[in-house]
Amino acid sequence: MRYYRIQRDGTISLIAEDDDGAYNLTETEPEPASFMELADAASLTDQSVDDVARRHLDDAPSVDLETVSEHLIRPVDPDEVWGGGVTYAISQESREGEGGLEEAYIGAYEGDRPEVYFKGTPTRTVGPGDNIGIRGDSDWDVPEPEFTVILHDGNIVGYTVGNDVCSRDIERDNLLYLPQSKIYDKSCAIGPCVVTEETIGDPHDVEMTLTIERDGDVAFTESTSTSEMVRTCDELADYFRRYNYVPKSTALLTGTSIIPPDDFTLQEGDLVSIEIENVGTLQNPVEQL
Repeated sequence: MRYYRIQRDGTISLIAEDDDGAYNLTETEPEPASFMELADAASLTDQSVDDVARRHLDDAPSVDLETVSEHLIRPVDPDEVWGGGVTYAISQESREGEGGLEEAYIGAYEGDRPEVYFKGTPTRTVGPGDNIGIRGDSDWDVPEPEFTVILHDGNIVGYTVGNDVCSRDIERDNLLYLPQSKIYDKSCAIGPCVVTEETIGDPHDVEMTLTIERDGDVAFTESTSTSEMVRTCDELADYFRRYNYVPKSTALLTGTSIIPPDDFTLQEGDLVSIEIENVGTLQNPVEQL
């Protein structure tokens, strides 16, 4: 199933979509209002999230998908957002010729230990239709489309679309500046929904497309597949958990293999769309911070 959150007249509702339609689960007992509440129930009863949701479908009023799309908000409010880096060949290849930076990225790509880093908090993360931000002290800013894993108590329970916005010139100046290039206001977006394993199929074989529109024209577009990843979702989740405090809910971005050319940078007013097969499309306008 796909799980959305919508907000109408100040009320937040959890919507479940299956092959037959979309249903408002919040208008059933016990009024679940978030995907994580379903994950809590699934964990306690040793069931899947979809099994828990199906128990309520007969009593849930239907909702048309147009209404859902008009009132979307961020599908989950993760306690923390983390990222996995250099999980595709192009990520390390894009640093070729950059001296110490190239050596560091090749080491992360080929090494036994993956790059796993802290990305953000709910206050720095936006949802579908919200503005993503580009820093005022950066001249080279790009979106990074990423297949994103949703963790409940450190365990994988769903998948969504993520955008790991990055100020690449800050990172290129000095690798120690990487946190500043990655972590700032509106530097991450997730949505439009969370899907389960039943819906996604093989998470390591789904298509992903990035499209950037500027003034109504396509300024950049490219596609890839998660089959190109050299790490698995389980591997990244394992390293995230190691010797680490694991919050109730985490969004874990799994790296990018779509990088616009070096002469391209985001501008205010651009529209960034990331489509992932079996999940949906995350769209965000660009705002100059």
